[in-house]
Formats: sequence, C-alpha cells, structure tokens
Amino acid sequence: MSDNSMDKILSKAEVLIEALPYIQKFNRKYIVVKYGGSAMSNEELQENVIKDVTLLKLVGFKPIIVHGGGKEISRWVNKVGKESQFVNGLRVTDAETMEIAEMVLNKVNKSLVTMVNELGVKAVGISGKDGDLLQVDKKYSDGQDIGFVGEIKQVNPKVLFDLIEKDFLPIVAPIGLDDHFQTYNINADDAACAIAKAVGAEKLAFLTDIEGLYRDLNDKSSFLSRISVSQADGLIRDGFIGGGMLPKLNNCTNAIKNGVNRVHILDGRIPHCLLLEIFTRNGVGTAIVKDEDLAQMDHE
Repeated sequence: MSDNSMDKILSKAEVLIEALPYIQKFNRKYIVVKYGGSAMSNEELQENVIKDVTLLKLVGFKPIIVHGGGKEISRWVNKVGKESQFVNGLRVTDAETMEIAEMVLNKVNKSLVTMVNELGVKAVGISGKDGDLLQVDKKYSDGQDIGFVGEIKQVNPKVLFDLIEKDFLPIVAPIGLDDHFQTYNINADDAACAIAKAVGAEKLAFLTDIEGLYRDLNDKSSFLSRISVSQADGLIRDGFIGGGMLPKLNNCTNAIKNGVNRVHILDGRIPHCLLLEIFTRNGVGTAIVKDEDLAQMDHE
C-alpha cells in the first residue's frame, strides 16, 4: 500500500475518532432538523441531507425532520394562474392557496419519507393535523389579515414520542388545525421551534441559504461560529440582524430560553453540513448556546 493511500485511510480514522465523543454525548437525545431552502430544490443536496439525518438516527440520535416547501408552493400557485402575495414576508394564504399548499407539502413529505426508507430506516410522514400535533390560532401580520396562516398555541408531541419509541423517524409537514378544525399553513421555522421545545430537544438545526451569523454582513471575517443567547439578543437589539434572518434568530433564542440546549444555523448548500457541525470540533455554521455554556464550549 502506498504512503498516500495509508494517509487517506488514517485521515478517515481520525474523523471517526473526532466524532466519537459527540456520538457518546448525544446518544438517545432528540434533534429537530428544520429542512428547507435551496437544499430542498437540489436533488444531490436533498440526498445528502437525508443521508445525514439517517446516519444520526443509526448512531443513536432521535431525529425529527420538520420541512418547508415555500418555493414549491409558489411554483404550483403560479401554475394555476394565481400570483403569490406576501405581507411582511409572510405568504397571504386564501382558501385556494391553502388547498394547494397542503397538497404540495404532503407531496414533499412523502418524497422525503421515500428517500429515508430507501436508506433502510423506517420513516413516517405526518402533518400537524395528525394526533393533534400542532394546534393553532389565526395569525395576523401587524394587524393585517393574511388568510389561513396559523400561530402555534400548543404542541401535543405524543404522536412523535410514539413513533420514535417504535423506531420510526418522523417527518412533519407544517400544517395545523384551530379549535374549529380549520386547516392552517404554518411557518416551518415556527413549527420546528415549537416541536423542539415540546420534545425537549438537545439540538435544533436550521438548514438555510446562509452560512450562519455575521456581526457585519459586509465583513466575512466577522463570522460568528459560536454565540450566546445574550449576545444574539444584543445583535438584534443593536440592529445588526434584519430581513428574514430576524424572525429566525428570534426563534433560535426563544428555543434556548425554553429548554432546547443548542441551536445551529447551517448552510444547507454545503454537502453534509449537519454531520460536520455536530461531529467536528469547529463545525461549519453558527451555534447558539446558553450563556453559561459558551465558556464551556471553548474548552471542549
């Protein structure tokens, strides 16, 4: 065997050794993965994400996937001759759009289920309707009516616990019911955050279209690989965070304050970003942690 071949084999062994303490630490812990953005529209990236989550399950995690489908919903809305409307970044969802959204999200859901099954892990696709998982009230945007968009008021995670106990990997579409059993579309970030809090997740990972957080978006050297909740709140307060990142970061800090141990913002366009973030010392995205854990992380 050549020296070059031996070096490659040894480097693979080093990767596995580096991952070992993280596998031990997070064994039998819940991880919620919010899956959306460009990684959903690229077949190769989609396969990588599903492989990552499947591997997490096989090494002892209890993963739950919560997926979006906004781009696909917009595509189908346009196909039927409607024009997507947004208020403050939120889709206006009339009755016809709600019907399209539910069909598209169920289609996406079963596609992800199939991919997991093909890898030898049993997956079950559900929506927030199943088992009364996601109970909602009608959501307004700055007082404006945006149609059938739901604000989660309660999560009943029993269906998730039952599936995981039977060794299934749950894949959740963000659709819920109100007290009158009316169907509502739910922001997938909100659904992932609420589910992570309800199951007491060790980790909540957002797969996005950005690398992570920057103190200054125009300065690539200001990338934040680790940040505490207080520091994140400071960035929001001081106006460093805006646009679509603002509600996402608020979701992240809210999850930490409500019992989730760590939240990760990852670039879903990077192949196997989930494994790299969880099983390597430095990771590839931004980890948001409790204030008291930040110093400890620096010594891990």
